[in-house]
Amino acid sequence: MRRSCITIDRQYGSGGREVGKILSKKLNIPFYDGELLLMAADRFGLNPGILRDRDEKRSGSLLHDVAMFANSFQNFDRILEPYKMFEAVSTTVCRLAMEGPAIFMGRCADTVLKDVCGSLNIFIYASSMEERISRIHSTDHIAMNHIEAYIKKKDQQRRDYYKMFAEKEWGKMENYDICLNTSSFGYEGCADVIAEMAHGPSRFAGGGKKE
Repeated sequence: MRRSCITIDRQYGSGGREVGKILSKKLNIPFYDGELLLMAADRFGLNPGILRDRDEKRSGSLLHDVAMFANSFQNFDRILEPYKMFEAVSTTVCRLAMEGPAIFMGRCADTVLKDVCGSLNIFIYASSMEERISRIHSTDHIAMNHIEAYIKKKDQQRRDYYKMFAEKEWGKMENYDICLNTSSFGYEGCADVIAEMAHGPSRFAGGGKKE
């Protein structure tokens, strides 16, 4: 029986990445975030810089995407469609999930893994915009007068990406097993709740698709 994984979607600036890292240590299982891009780039021969720049983003039109990709991948025999990136990352997620329990951050991992293994699907948010602003200012060094607009832009990019590839609404509670507020529980507290859920019956020893 294939083992289970944990997927985490998160608001920008909510501390979801920190929750994932803490959880990884508590459960002693791998945590995959941006390094998934590098794995996909290496395996599929993509340019990691361009792949990283387009991570969890989607422009307003398919024609714009195709034109941009045509200019960016001039050495390819044919135009690399925008969906190729999602396919590359998704294949990497599936390969890693088959190796054993792991934590995957974003990138529609809940949808990607639905027919691969049983996953515990989490959404992390922060009700305090002040906390999100403070965090982004310290980690990404965005100017204070632009941070709130930048946060909204990043969240919208993730919402559009999720709707495009998962065909579901990002952040809608019905799409997750639990939604946790770091402003209330803190990073450690959220990780504790998820760890307790993960230790439930058959989470890492039986859930998922039956052969």
